[in-house]
Amino acid sequence: MPKPSWENLDVFFQTDTVGGFADIATFELVDGSVRKSTGIFDDPYLNAQIGKYEIDTSQPRFTCAETEAVGIKQYDYMVLDGKRYNVVGYPKSDGAGVVIIPLEISE
Repeated sequence: MPKPSWENLDVFFQTDTVGGFADIATFELVDGSVRKSTGIFDDPYLNAQIGKYEIDTSQPRFTCAETEAVGIKQYDYMVLDGKRYNVVGYPKSDGAGVVIIPLEISE
């Protein structure tokens, strides 16, 4: 899907070298190919409570332009800053040209 014509997402996903917050991640696809994508990595802390039980966890994710995520699927891998992550779901589109790729730390 092409990015929307009304917004230049390249400005939003600028890397730190030009004053932005984005990172360049390497994706290792199941088919053996490797590609780089620019986006914003986030690893929010979550605390869930069900009755008297509590769980502390995190939910890493990579947000990028939809055009950067073409071909990325569940079971691929992402490498960022020397850490390897499993892609645990297909990229989820927000309908405005941005996707969120759900991740988990690879063991």
